[in-house]
Amino acid sequence: MSPSLYYPVTTTFKNEVEYLENDENPLMGCYASLCPNLPILENSASSSWILPFPDHETETIRDHKKVKRSTVTIPIWFANFSSHSNSFFNSINSSNSVSSIPRLHFRDHIRTYKQRYFAAEAVEEAAEESFNYNNCEAEEDGSCADGMRLVQLLIACAEAVACRDKSHASVLLSELKSNALVFGSSFQRVASCFVQGLIERLTLIQPIGNNSVGLDGKSMMNIMDAASEEMEEAFKLVYEICPHIQFGHFVANSIILEAFEGESFVHVVDLGVSLGLPHGHQWRGLIQSLANRSGSQRVLRRLRITAVGLCIARIQVIGEELSIYAKNLGIHLEFSIVEKNLENLKPEDIKVNEKEVLVVNSILQLHCVVKESRGALNSVLQMIHGLSPKVLVMVEQDSGHNGPFFLGRFMESLHYYSAIFDSLDAMLPKYDTKRAKMEQFYFAEEIKNIVSCEGPLRMERHEKVDQWRRRMSRAGFQGSPIKMVVQAKQWLLKNKVCDGYIVVEEKGCLVLGWKSKPIVAVSCWKC
Repeated sequence: MSPSLYYPVTTTFKNEVEYLENDENPLMGCYASLCPNLPILENSASSSWILPFPDHETETIRDHKKVKRSTVTIPIWFANFSSHSNSFFNSINSSNSVSSIPRLHFRDHIRTYKQRYFAAEAVEEAAEESFNYNNCEAEEDGSCADGMRLVQLLIACAEAVACRDKSHASVLLSELKSNALVFGSSFQRVASCFVQGLIERLTLIQPIGNNSVGLDGKSMMNIMDAASEEMEEAFKLVYEICPHIQFGHFVANSIILEAFEGESFVHVVDLGVSLGLPHGHQWRGLIQSLANRSGSQRVLRRLRITAVGLCIARIQVIGEELSIYAKNLGIHLEFSIVEKNLENLKPEDIKVNEKEVLVVNSILQLHCVVKESRGALNSVLQMIHGLSPKVLVMVEQDSGHNGPFFLGRFMESLHYYSAIFDSLDAMLPKYDTKRAKMEQFYFAEEIKNIVSCEGPLRMERHEKVDQWRRRMSRAGFQGSPIKMVVQAKQWLLKNKVCDGYIVVEEKGCLVLGWKSKPIVAVSCWKC
């Protein structure tokens, strides 16, 4: 059986990070000034904490579990953070009643998130290998201490920004900019992107109660709708070099082919047309597979593709190229466009014929519809459900970047993108310009959207598979298990994907991860 991507771990620290835990830390003063009556958590030698969650997140926490504790030597400067390790914080004595748990306030949230960052999943292989902690003591350049200092600065700056302490945040940002190097280590590079996000968030800070920031009125489906030429070029490189999207295309097409087996009239509704990638790579692969079918399987008479998106000129080019490609392979293709974003899409916008089999395809799209309220996403899912597709195939980033607290989102995304930048380290040389373009023009834009934006402008609202499972269930969908782990692993070998990427099946979904960190998940749903 394939090893799980998730390692819930508990760790007893022998050393404390005094800079962050000291009550005399000036960073904590901002909380006292904002909320002078809030209690201060006492330092404890115990490695158990009560982790606060908002009401809508408590459903993700099940019965408290006792976890075997272990004492290990780990790099405390960058302990991997993941909400899959929530069991660490669930090791609360079962005799404690709910009523005995103290009410936690904003200051407590800040401190527990900070403790969670340094403690959770500390023994994951990704953390140890990304910084090579075992060898750093022998290095004379002090890179280990520099790395610890950098992560301390990042968290301290995020706290200052969360407190709206512009003066202190500006001082920290000045030091961060001199240490977070675009061509440095993987963590220095990812830190440079988060520094950009913090700078932008700091410039958008308004007095409490002023909500006039940020809306330009432009309707978008995703951040690629307003992409610069540099970002579009970077996204093409991400598609070619990183396996994330290609993996999603491969699994999605395999599911669609199975749904189309033995059918004469088939129809695909593509939400977002894979973020506008040129040439329609996913559908070229599907058309090729349909053309390769022989004998009784070759009964296809017509393939329809309905593309939903706002960049009409780009989508039209894709449609023309696909039509020529399909014609050369003997496939009758009808390509149509619906110029709407997902929130405004209506069932009548999609023309469905009675005899055809319908499939809905969503590649990195639905997370953009997730808002503070559930209404927008529920409306889209109900619209899709009303079309009665045979299957809905969904590919999404498997990480929790939509939490209600800024600091929690900051740390989750720091862990997630650190894994991605670590994978780029393994795939490309240090000074490769392609890597710099991907990091600074694509992934940095995602990071900045998560860190600096709020409200409708925050579109990168990635969520974990378990949260999607609950959302889909409420909309009337049932999960359809994907049983193709072997084929997915063969795909990795065939495409010579970098060692370190693994595929596992998690509760019926296929998850592609870098070492122990989930990156993207593919799921299949039926009405």
